[in-house]
Amino acid sequence: MASGTIRYWAAAKAAAGTAEEPYEADTLADALVRARETHTGRPEFARVLLRCSFLVDGTPVGTREHDSVRLSDGGTVEVLPPFAGGAR
Repeated sequence: MASGTIRYWAAAKAAAGTAEEPYEADTLADALVRARETHTGRPEFARVLLRCSFLVDGTPVGTREHDSVRLSDGGTVEVLPPFAGGAR
């Protein structure tokens, strides 16, 4: 089983109540199940995750099935909720 860090950004950070936490999982799907279990007391967290995109070790997950995305030991999962903004 791999271990690494999940980093939450923007609304995901607010919903999780933390900027980052460790993972112990073989796949992105496993890591997200464990994260949801960790934050059961924060119902908004599960809702935010449904709208997020993910980077694993800097590579976008895109439309790949989360159970096919292997995690590495010492790796990083970035949880990126949709956001708007930019220059006007």
